[in-house]
Amino acid sequence: MIDELSIRDLGVIADATLPLGPGFTAVTGETGAGKTMVVTALGLLLGSRADAGAVRSGQPQAWVEGRWIVAEDGAVAERVVEAGGQLDGPELLLGRSVSAEGRSRAVVGGRSAPIGVLAELGEQLVVVHGQSEQVRLRSATAQRDALDRFAGPDLARALGEYRVVFDRWRATADELERLTTARDQRAREARDLRSALDEIEAVDPQPGEDDELQARAERLSNLEELRSAAAQAHDLLSSEAADGAMDAVALVETARRQIERAVAHDAVLSPINDGLANVGFLLADLATELSGYLAGLDADGARELEVVQERRAVLSALIRQHGTSLDDVLALRENGGLRLLDLDGDADRVVELEALLASDTEQIGELRARVTALREAAAVELEIRVTDELTALAMPDARLTVRVEPLDEPSSHGGDAVTLLLSPHPGAEPRPIGRGASGGELSRVMLALEVVIAATDPVPTFVFDEVDAGVGGAAAIEIGRRLAKLAESSQVIVVTHLAQVAAFARNHLSVVKGTDGSVTESSVQQLTGDARIGEMARLLSGLSDSDNALAHARELLDVAARPTPA
Repeated sequence: MIDELSIRDLGVIADATLPLGPGFTAVTGETGAGKTMVVTALGLLLGSRADAGAVRSGQPQAWVEGRWIVAEDGAVAERVVEAGGQLDGPELLLGRSVSAEGRSRAVVGGRSAPIGVLAELGEQLVVVHGQSEQVRLRSATAQRDALDRFAGPDLARALGEYRVVFDRWRATADELERLTTARDQRAREARDLRSALDEIEAVDPQPGEDDELQARAERLSNLEELRSAAAQAHDLLSSEAADGAMDAVALVETARRQIERAVAHDAVLSPINDGLANVGFLLADLATELSGYLAGLDADGARELEVVQERRAVLSALIRQHGTSLDDVLALRENGGLRLLDLDGDADRVVELEALLASDTEQIGELRARVTALREAAAVELEIRVTDELTALAMPDARLTVRVEPLDEPSSHGGDAVTLLLSPHPGAEPRPIGRGASGGELSRVMLALEVVIAATDPVPTFVFDEVDAGVGGAAAIEIGRRLAKLAESSQVIVVTHLAQVAAFARNHLSVVKGTDGSVTESSVQQLTGDARIGEMARLLSGLSDSDNALAHARELLDVAARPTPA
C-alpha cells in the first residue's frame, strides 16, 4: 500500500504531498490542474520511461518519492535487500529524479539502484489502469492474462510445469533442426577433415622438423666450402707444409721449449711456460676435432641434400593446405580427432533428439490439455461473475462470454486463444470487446474484471486514471460503488472528473491550480467537510457555491455513505 506520495517540480505541480493510505482515494481537480501528473509520478516510481519534458519549466529536475507499507518478510522486501536498500520496519521509500537534460536516477530503500529494480517492484506493488490499459484490454494477450489471473494458483502451477517442458521441447526442436539443416555441410566437413588427417598421418611431421631441415639444407648446400675451410684450418694447426713451414702446434711447442730453458734463471717465466703448454694441448685438440669434422663430412652430400629438399617440399605443401606454419598442422592433427568424433556423432545425436522430442511432445499434449481444462472451467465462472458485475454497473442486459479455442501450434502460454466477447443486450450476437464495446462499456468491463479477479488474485494497489471516461449518470454511481467494493480488499486510487465516482472515496484529494500572474503552479489539498462538498458541487455543475449544486453534492455523499448492496 502507498502511504504517501511526494511530488516536486513535475509538470505544473511545484510541490505537493498526497496522503493516501488504505481504502479508496479519489483525486479530482480542474482541467489542466495536474491530475494526470499524479499518475505520471506513480509511473516514474514504478519504472516508467522518464520524459525530460515533464520537468517543470525553469527547474533543474523533478523529484518523486513514495512511502509504501509492505510486508517485512515478503518478496518485495527481499528484492529491496538484494538491490542494496533497506526497510524502516514495514516502510519502504522509493524515489526517482528526472533532470531537465533527461538523466534519471532511482533510489530504493535509501540506496541508488537501476531503474529496472523499480519496474520489478512495481509489478508486485501496483496495477495501473488508464486509457492505454483499456486499449490493451482489446488485445488477445491481455484477455488471456485476465482469465489466467482469475483461474488462480492451480492454473499458475500447471502453466509453470507446462512451460518447463515447452522450453525444453523448443530447445530440442531447434537443435534438431540445426543438425538436420547442417547435416550435408557437416558431412562435407567430416570428409575433408578425415582426408586432411590421413595426409598429415602419412607425412608424420615432427615438432621443429622444418627448422632442423632448413639447417641441414644450409649445411649440405655449402659442403665444399665447409670442407675446404676445415682442411685449410687443420693444415695450419697440425700439418707440416711442403715448403717446410711449421704448423701452429709446432710453433707453440718451439716457443714453449725456449721459455722452458729460461725458467731456471727467472721463476716469473714459469706461468708463461705453463700457458704455452696449455695452448699447445688446446691447439692439438682443435686439430683433432677438425680432422674428425672432415672425416664426418658426407662424401655423398648431394644425395642427402636431395632427400632433405624433398622432405622440405612435402612439409611446405602440407603447411599450405592446412595452415600457415608447421605448428598449425600439428595442432590440426592433435584437435582434429575430437572434432571428427563430434561430427561423426551427429547421427547418434539426431536419433537421441528425435526420441526426446517425441517424449516431450507427448508430455506437452498432456499438460496442454490440463491447462485448457482449467481455463475452460475458469472461463465459465468468470463469465457468470463478470456478467453479475456488469449488471451492478448499469449494464443489466449485458453478458460477457469467455471463449477458449485451440491454437494450431502450442505456444509458451499453452495451446489456447482466449477471447472476451460482449453481448450488450439479449439476442445480440456476442462480439469481441475490441470491436463491439464503446469506451464507456470497455471501462466498465475492465472494472468488472478487476473486481472479480481481485477475489482470486489480489493486488496491493490499483490506480485508475479516468476509468469513468465516457460514463455518466447512474452508470457512474455504480462505477463508484464497485470501486469502493474493490477498495475493501485493495488500496484504490482513482483520478476522476465525476462526482458520482469521487463520492464513494474515503479519502478525497484535490489538485488545486493557482497562479501568480506568470507561472502556474498546482498543489494538493485533502478535502473534508464543507471543502469536499464544495468540490463535489464543482464537479457536478462547475459551480462550487451554487445552492442547488451543494444540495445535490450532499445528497450524492449520503447515497455513497449507505451500505453497499450485497
